This record gives sequence, C-alpha cells and structure tokens, in this order.
Amino acid sequence: MSGEMKTIVTDIYGFTDAGLRDRAVIAARGDAPFDILITGGTLVDMVTGELRAADIGIVGPLIASVHAPASRSDADRVIDAGGAFVSPGLIDTHMHIESSMVTPATYAQTVLPRGVTTVVWDPHEFGNVNGVDGVRWAVEAVKCLPLRCLVLAPSCVPSAPGLEMAGASFEADAIEEMLYWPKIAGLAEVMNMRGVIDRDPRMSEIVQVALAAEKLVCGHARGLADADLNAFMASGITSDHELVSGADLIAKLRAGLTVELRGSHDHLLPEFVAALGELGRLPQTLTLCTDDVFPDDLVDGGGLDDVVRRLVRYGMKPEWALQAATLNAAQRIGRADLGLIAAGRRADIAIFEDLTEFRARHVLASGTEVGCRGAISVEIKPTDPAPLTASVKLKPLQADDFRVRSEGTKVRLATIDRPRFTRWGTADADVVDGFVVPPDDATLIAVTHRHGRADCRTRVGFLTGWGTWRGAFATTLAHDSHNLTVFGADPVDMAVAANAVISAGGGMAVAINGKVDVLLPLPLSGLVSEAPMEEVADGFRAIRAAMDGIVDWTPPYLVFKACFGATLACNPGPHQTDRGIADVATGKVLESPVLEILG
Repeated sequence: MSGEMKTIVTDIYGFTDAGLRDRAVIAARGDAPFDILITGGTLVDMVTGELRAADIGIVGPLIASVHAPASRSDADRVIDAGGAFVSPGLIDTHMHIESSMVTPATYAQTVLPRGVTTVVWDPHEFGNVNGVDGVRWAVEAVKCLPLRCLVLAPSCVPSAPGLEMAGASFEADAIEEMLYWPKIAGLAEVMNMRGVIDRDPRMSEIVQVALAAEKLVCGHARGLADADLNAFMASGITSDHELVSGADLIAKLRAGLTVELRGSHDHLLPEFVAALGELGRLPQTLTLCTDDVFPDDLVDGGGLDDVVRRLVRYGMKPEWALQAATLNAAQRIGRADLGLIAAGRRADIAIFEDLTEFRARHVLASGTEVGCRGAISVEIKPTDPAPLTASVKLKPLQADDFRVRSEGTKVRLATIDRPRFTRWGTADADVVDGFVVPPDDATLIAVTHRHGRADCRTRVGFLTGWGTWRGAFATTLAHDSHNLTVFGADPVDMAVAANAVISAGGGMAVAINGKVDVLLPLPLSGLVSEAPMEEVADGFRAIRAAMDGIVDWTPPYLVFKACFGATLACNPGPHQTDRGIADVATGKVLESPVLEILG
C-alpha cells in the first residue's frame, strides 16, 4: 500500500482539506471531472428508505455529487454498478478482532472486500494479556489499515477484580491516559455491572474519566432490568449488546440505550426481528455488531455483512438492516462523515449484487477501491508482533494438577450447573487416595494463571450439564482474563492438552487417549496467529471437528463456543477462574469446590 493510499485512508484531516473541498465543489458544478464515477446502480437511501437510480461522483476521499443517472460521464474512472445496489460501507459498532484469532491486518484483508469499512474495536483481550502495551500495539496496528478502526480503551481489565487475575489491571489513571491518545474513540464495554451499580470507587472513577473526556461510554448490560438498568445507565453508560430475548431488546430500546444488536447468538436473531416487526419501525438507536466471530465463520460467512444477511433471511427489511449497519451506526459513533451516500460525505461505499446475499462487487474506503468481487485490492502490511510474544509463563503440568485434593472418604462439592446461564449446585463424591472422585455427571474445568502475576496453582471445579466428555480441550483464549483453561473427564488427557498449548506459546489443543489429536498454535498473546486467514480458519475447523468427536453438543447453550465464556466471571452466576469458583453477586471465591467433609 503506497504512502498516498495510507494518507487518503487514515487521515481525517485530509478529508477536511480546503483544496480537496475546492476540487469537489468544482467537480460537483460540472466544471471538472470526477476521479471516480459510479453509474448504473440503485442507491439504497438510508434517510428515506427508497431504492432509487442515481450516479455518484467521487473526488479523492469525498463524495462530490449524487445525481440523475447518465447525466454525467466525465471521470478519470467509471465503475459500472450494472444494476447492483449502492450502499454506504458497513460499520460494526462493537467487536473484538482477537476473537477471529488473526492480526488486524489479516482481519482487514478479510472483511474489507465484503463491504465492511469501519469497525469499533475493543482490544480488551490484548489488554487483559499484555496490559497498556497491548492496547498501544493495537493502536499502532490499525494506523495504516484501509479498514477504519475506532479503538476503544478497555474498561474492565480484569472484568471482575478480586475474582480473577489477568495479565494487567487498569485503574482510572491508565484509562484516562489512553482516552487522550489520538486514536482512542471512547471507553469499551463496561462489564463490571455490579461495580457500576453499587458505586464501587474503581469503576465509578473509570466511567467518570470517560465522561470527562466526552467520548463514547459503552456498556455490557446482560440481565439488567428495572432499577438496576436505570442505575447502570445513570452512571453515564449508553449502549448494550448483551440481549437475551426480544422483550429484552425492546426494553433496552425503550430505556434509551443504543443497542448493538449482535450476530454472534444466531438463535436469538429471529426473535429480535419479530420484536422489531411488531414495533413497526426501525429505532434510530439500533445498530449492528459482530462482537465475536471465529476464524472459520469469518471465512465462510463474513463479518458484519453476515449479520445483515441473516437478519434479512429472518424477515427484516433489507433497508432496515442496512440503515442499522450504516447511518444509525455513524450517528452512534459521532461520525457525520460516514453512514450516508450524499455530497460532502466520505466515500465509503459498498456495491452489493442484491439485497439478499449482500455479496460485494466493489468496495471503496475513502474513495479508494479496496475490494473487488471478494478480493482485496490493496496491499496491507502487518505490524511487528514482537510485543505480543512469550505470554504463556507456565511450566509443564502433571495429571495430578487436574485433580481435587481432599481429606476424608466422602465430601460434598459445590458444582457449577448449566452452560452459559450458570447457577450453583451441589453433589456428593467419594475421596480415594486423597483425591475427589468426580461425580458421574460432572465435567472437570481447570484454570491456571498464566501471566506471571500470581501463583499458578491450577484451580479445578466441577461442571454439570456439560454432557459426557471423551477427551480434553485446552485453550488460552478464555474470556476475559485468558488464563489457561482446560475441560475434560480424564486428568491425563487434560495434562496432555494443556502441555501442548504451553509448548506452543498459547492456542488450543484437543487430546484423547493420552495423545494430542489437534493443536492450533496462537503464539501472539496466546490469542492470535500471524498465519494467513485461511490457514487459521482451517486449523480452527480441525479443532471444531475434533471437539465434535469428544462431546455431544446440545444447542443452543451447550455448544463449543460456551467453552470460551465459561470463565467470564463478570456475568451472573458461579464461574471458574484462576482464583477458584467466583460469584460476582457475592464477591466471594471458593478456592476449592469441597464444601464439607462428610466422612
């Protein structure tokens, strides 16, 4: 990518340059040619909802004219839309690049040709592993990308202080420093809900410095309603993506939150579409986001384009879906230059073949073609990943590390019941040779601190409702502290999987019968890989396939994705962390699941 390309794409001040505006005005008058003229397309009007014939003239990064078809032909280059639909570039209002397990450069190469031109990135995964240096690396990594990345300052590192130990801890002073970096657009999702509602001094100060900076303050309001929701919003938080039902969606909209309707929970989308259909209109405060997209899903389905596609498939009007993904999103992030095809706006444009599959023929970012028929059109250079290496600070583990020690011959255990919507349970178990014999219906979960900031003794718990496991799975991608997390039934398999991941410097491994079946190395922060998108996607597909062989999944809650959120201690209910079994409601941690020695 040339130096000129970098300036056009990334410099907002170039967009306001007086010389550029002079050229655009002159071209709009008809006294000079356009740089690019898009002809023969159907404009999707985000203001009126109309589908209307129009041609678009572009000068540099700027839309200079939207005019009657065939009324102008003077341009250095003409793009014939051939009856396709011309839309503003898509804006993803909440996402984590790290969840796709590739670098920002690789992510940009993947989503730009699909029509996604702007993302709002919360790099809290890098922050939780690498601290402020991880966020600084994220900012540097997007500076020269043709994909516009609005980076947010991670608000919850860790997400549940005192209940888990991440690779760093961000207090208000660190957040304040980041908020004044030029590329930081706001405060990322505030996940410590109880801390906000109960006016915990740390969380109150963090939200307050964001308010003082007059930047976005984004939320994570899972399960909040009535007084708790009002209290959460009264603190200054203005958005949510953690919806659990159609009724929850409408309640959050009525409350006045900007909703970042996410595509990562597909089973809820039909209910959301139905609820909005009953409402009869598209609220201006409804936007769309991906949140987390695994690498194989990104390759096979796409990014925000896939969310738009699925919403339309479930019955949403295409114009509504696109408006939520463009104009509504631009208004949310405070970017008057984006989200609308109109004279004076930025030339971020996607030309879709139809309004059902939303396959992009051409994609322009700031007036430069960056994608053509599914392929990237510009060179994208990666950023040196050296600051993200050597993040797994662990020695090899033994099978006994994945067993629970106890005195006596019989004990009562605390269990973590159900995937995703967890609750406390109890079970009785025998003790043989000083170790608890897991109950017949229990799955072991073990979390080991891997950042070098606390003791690394493995904490083991018992899950129920997770099916019968015939092997083990280990991962260093485990929201949000990203400690080494291992699931299984056999401590030998668990140790084998864990040690494969430790040796790889992070990643995922599946083990069965005492041997590694599949390994996906993710050596950058234990979260991402420098490998090409297809290679990472293939590796993750292999992990998925291996997991299908050792667990019988029962959607929508007992699914592979549940493994990555099983340690998310900021959510209601008990969760296993590197400190023990944590419960955000009480603020307490059980170091051992043994509640009582019965005999």
